[in-house]
Amino acid sequence: MAATAGICDFGWKAPDFRLKATDGNTYSLAELAGEKGTLVAFICNHCPYVKAVIDRLVRDAKELEALGVKTVAICSNDAETYPDDSFDNMARFAQEHGFAFPYLHDEDQEVARAWDAVCTPDFFGFNADLELQYRGRLDASRKQAGPSDAPRELFEAMRQVAETGEGPREQIPSMGCSIKWKAA
Repeated sequence: MAATAGICDFGWKAPDFRLKATDGNTYSLAELAGEKGTLVAFICNHCPYVKAVIDRLVRDAKELEALGVKTVAICSNDAETYPDDSFDNMARFAQEHGFAFPYLHDEDQEVARAWDAVCTPDFFGFNADLELQYRGRLDASRKQAGPSDAPRELFEAMRQVAETGEGPREQIPSMGCSIKWKAA
């Protein structure tokens, strides 16, 4: 089922976390923060919206790293109901797509709930002080990749954050598959 992410709550401070990554290490948000900004992407392995942009996200993350912005991805989906999103499959997905950033497993879904993550992909862009400055889409892609010359909305927004500490005031929310919550 498709869902649309929330709007940017400028200045919101994300709660820290400690999550296991597909590289076998456990990380906190504070440990992953970039010098000039941090991009946190809630994604999963099976969503067609994620599949449509994953290679662009990997490209943008590499280019943002050079600007002092670190990227981290989190999968919060219920892997019991959606086995494609299991930890082992996360590791495969990260390797297949050449992730140069940590891919974290939010197995108990506490991080997604604390952050009000809604869909995959759902992007949270923070400045150097870990204040939210971007909650928009990667680009005009939906279930299929947008045109190769589509404006790079997330990249440009995070470049602005790296340079000024503030994100653009005009943002188009991300759209994707709803997070697959565990039964209560």
